[in-house]
Amino acid sequence: MEAVKLEIRCPQIVNGIGLEPDPDWSFKSLLLELDSLEKKLNLSSSVSLPFAKTKSREIYGEKGTKRSSNAFVMRVSDEEFEDSEGENEKVRDRGLVKAARFNCNEFYFSSSDDDSDDQPCLDVQTYLMNEVGLVESALYELTHEHQLGVKEEIRNTISALETDLMNESEKSSSAHTKVEKYREARREVERKFDVQYQRRVAEGLDNHLTAVQRDHELKSQIEERKIRSDAAHEEAKRREKALQEERLRQEKAKAEAEAKLKAEEANRAALEAERIAAKEAAENEAAKSSKANTSEVPQTEASGGPNATSSRVENDKTNKSELAGNMLRAAESALKLERERLQKLKELEEINQSLRSSSNQNFDSTGRLIGRLIRQISGNKDKVSTQASELVKIFNNPRCPQTISIAYFAQKVVSNCESPSHSAFACAHVIVLVTSQFPQAMDLVLAEIHRACIYTVPKHISYTKSAFESKEAYWKVIGYKEDDGKIESTTDYLVRLESYMKLYGALVQTEVAGCQNVHGLKEGWAWLARFLNALPANMYTAVALYAFLQMAGFALFRKYRSQFMKMLNFISENFLNALRSQDDPDLRPITSKIQCYLEDKLFLQEPEGRTLHSSLLSNNMAPESDYHGPYHQQSRHFY
Repeated sequence: MEAVKLEIRCPQIVNGIGLEPDPDWSFKSLLLELDSLEKKLNLSSSVSLPFAKTKSREIYGEKGTKRSSNAFVMRVSDEEFEDSEGENEKVRDRGLVKAARFNCNEFYFSSSDDDSDDQPCLDVQTYLMNEVGLVESALYELTHEHQLGVKEEIRNTISALETDLMNESEKSSSAHTKVEKYREARREVERKFDVQYQRRVAEGLDNHLTAVQRDHELKSQIEERKIRSDAAHEEAKRREKALQEERLRQEKAKAEAEAKLKAEEANRAALEAERIAAKEAAENEAAKSSKANTSEVPQTEASGGPNATSSRVENDKTNKSELAGNMLRAAESALKLERERLQKLKELEEINQSLRSSSNQNFDSTGRLIGRLIRQISGNKDKVSTQASELVKIFNNPRCPQTISIAYFAQKVVSNCESPSHSAFACAHVIVLVTSQFPQAMDLVLAEIHRACIYTVPKHISYTKSAFESKEAYWKVIGYKEDDGKIESTTDYLVRLESYMKLYGALVQTEVAGCQNVHGLKEGWAWLARFLNALPANMYTAVALYAFLQMAGFALFRKYRSQFMKMLNFISENFLNALRSQDDPDLRPITSKIQCYLEDKLFLQEPEGRTLHSSLLSNNMAPESDYHGPYHQQSRHFY
């Protein structure tokens, strides 16, 4: 098959525009040339083209990124298609592309051979490229470029929207974070404001309470000054009254001693008269029998001799000792302790009397000061500490002998029990604080308590007609008060008895950190055992027992546990049954109180006032120390 030579001829100028480009043009120059052609076409056309370009061509990469127009240089050569292979390789090495000439109007074919066998092939070749005009080609190119531009603009718009969306999302997240941080900061500020407000409220309350306390102290100072001013006017009257009372007391004591001596003398005289009468009756009987009988009887046998008389006197003494034993019910150890304490108090009073007579000074002002300090004792921890410190200062004051100050303290602290505002637990704290520095004062306080109430020993005196002239005499012996010759009522006496027992019960159970209570729970346990072993069940002993359990039962249970429960069982089975067996309507209230105390287990509840409160409400209340220790078995003869 012979080679077919294809020759394409294109006209050099169309509509005054050269079509053959410069082979040495760069790609940028080519684009500029195309833009100029488009401008010329737009100017020459009377109708505006719908796809006319408004901006220069831009080259984009595969991913839509803009490419520089100077990325490469394309050269077009008008050499013949027949160039050698070496020249083609040289062109390829140089990165150039051969250009062919095309005849845009029509195709011309020629061959050296007019053989008809090649005509079908040539006919097919005509369909490879249809005839396209320059305008349609430019229109197509512009349309394609417009589509690419629109796509790129859409892509850029989408990318911008995505970027804006991400920025807005980040801004929203940042704003949300800032809002959360602001909320947290506001909460922290509000919490700090709340704490600061609470602190200010507490400080204001403390300042108010401090001002109130200062006001009370100022009033107390004013009252003290007033008392001091009044004391100067009343001192003479009080001194005279005290002397008169002392004379009356001495006269009364002397009269009582004389009455006792007279009674003893009368008893002795009666016994002697009885002995003489018995002897005379025996002698008369013997004389009569000697006259009636002829036989002689020895005088000693008839009269019975002095042995019979002495035996009768011994029997009378035995009967009196048994009678005294039935009257006085108490443990021997308790009576011994009472005698020792009362002896110490008596010796102290004698010493103080000699000091008063030798110094010619009046120490009543010290007694009034001590009494005022004791009356001001309340259930306030700071107040108790302050009052105790003031009392210790008075004891150490050289202007007044210490024995006189201690005697005043013992008298005032016991007499204050009868005050309606008396606080037994607070007063017991003061006693422990003072006696921890002055131990000798404890026996004197106990002696004054025993003198005021015999059931703090414990002991009981029963009434018998042979031992007492009247009921009034018996009541005086067991502690009834006499005012203007009139004995107080039993109700008033029981109220005082209860107050004394509450002070004693509060004293034995009080424990203060850093101080030793020389009369503590051990003595309270011994008192309860002696009470149940020796004393009978009656109105007086029932009131005393109930008052003691109210104050000391809680602490005794915490320390002795099962042993204390045995005590309570004994009270329930024996003491209460003894009260019920008397069938006395007056005993029913106190019996029901003791029964409720046992059945409701009130010993498990801390009594009111046992824990002292602080002066300021904002201060924390310090808990009392617990009573924990080994079990003590004090009373072996309990049952």
